[in-house]
Amino acid sequence: MTTQIFQASTLYGTATLAAALDSGCFGPADRRVLLLCNNAATPETTPGPDRMPGFELLRERFDDVLSYNEAIFPFHPGGWAPRADDLPLWERYLRHEWRLGDDDVQLAVESIQVNPSLALAQIFTGCPLTVYADGLMSYGPTRNKIDPLVGTRVDRVLHLDLVPGLDPLLLTEFGVPTEIVPTAAFTKVLAALASLGDGVPEVAEPALLLGQYLSALGILTTEQEEDLHVRMLRGVHRLGHDKVVFTPHPTAPARFTRTLEAEADTLGVDLTVPATPVLAEVLYQRLRPALVVGCFSTALFTARALYGLPVARTGTELLLERLTPFENSNRIPVTVVDALLPDLADPAAVTEQRQGMDVAALGALVRAVGFAMQPKILPGLRPETEAFLSARPDDAALRYFKRRRLTSLALPGGLPAPLGFIPRNPTLRRVARRARALRRAVRR
Repeated sequence: MTTQIFQASTLYGTATLAAALDSGCFGPADRRVLLLCNNAATPETTPGPDRMPGFELLRERFDDVLSYNEAIFPFHPGGWAPRADDLPLWERYLRHEWRLGDDDVQLAVESIQVNPSLALAQIFTGCPLTVYADGLMSYGPTRNKIDPLVGTRVDRVLHLDLVPGLDPLLLTEFGVPTEIVPTAAFTKVLAALASLGDGVPEVAEPALLLGQYLSALGILTTEQEEDLHVRMLRGVHRLGHDKVVFTPHPTAPARFTRTLEAEADTLGVDLTVPATPVLAEVLYQRLRPALVVGCFSTALFTARALYGLPVARTGTELLLERLTPFENSNRIPVTVVDALLPDLADPAAVTEQRQGMDVAALGALVRAVGFAMQPKILPGLRPETEAFLSARPDDAALRYFKRRRLTSLALPGGLPAPLGFIPRNPTLRRVARRARALRRAVRR
């Protein structure tokens, strides 16, 4: 018996899996299980993907739907990992709870670098893995160094073709091939969901604002994120849009909406907020927005690539500065959005839908930023990165790098040329490490 387990934490991810199954991306199996993970900070009070409109339609592809949260209660899916010595016990327990018996298990998981995906891969030792990526993060490097016992078991990375011509860096250190989930299959699944979209406001061709709840990730403060939403509203108002729909992140606090409503009253804008969480792609089909605005949401690219809707970005300059550490996995999505999409503050660019870079230049930029983020995981990209930076000493592409990071990696664009020997000098580096250690000791 063969059992395929598909792990999902969002309705969008579940829709991606449904499209992959409809397209024959997975082989036959005796049983298919959808394993839902609610990764919200307080999953007890936050509805999971199975509570969203349209889930029942997606559920038909699976024989069973199970809850990972219930299986590991009272632990949190994103914060718990099994101890190495306990892995056989956990596998025995889960096989009993999920009625797996001695079945051959095949896993399809989301972010293999972190829990709960990593925990599942470790518990079911030896089973083949498929990593599916439904967002822009797949274009960036692997977030953490993965144990080869896990990484070498990944047979492919399934992803949506959100930026045609751009290849993902995810898991390339293991030589994992990529496979595209057919766009037609994905849009067909979304079209079926659109017909069931209860709670969709009846607003024709509004400007649609996408919320992301970046303060929960520690990227922005709540005040900065509220200000970002207000900037979106003011930007679309300047472009002549007086009907606006705002889709807050499902876990965002209500205060975000209240702040935006107050600003809408001041501007005289008709603002609508859906009463229940709805996929942005459902709104694209039902409302046909005149403009979609966001920071670095993946939904910007589904609007652009899948539905041909005009889009605009805002706040990416702030994010490029605020993202810490440099290897923050959101850096590539911010870079891609900033490099390709028109700025809301440039009305002509938004109206004409100017594309910032061609795909070839974007690919070179993404690989260079990816190396700067994870030089130990992708050491083979150093020569290419050095050539990229050397050819652009004063180019706008350097805004995607930090001088301090370039200096620490001895890359072009770091310290001025006369001081370029410093990062490579082992004695100076040893002294610097000693000085930092002494400073930390004094602070304690």
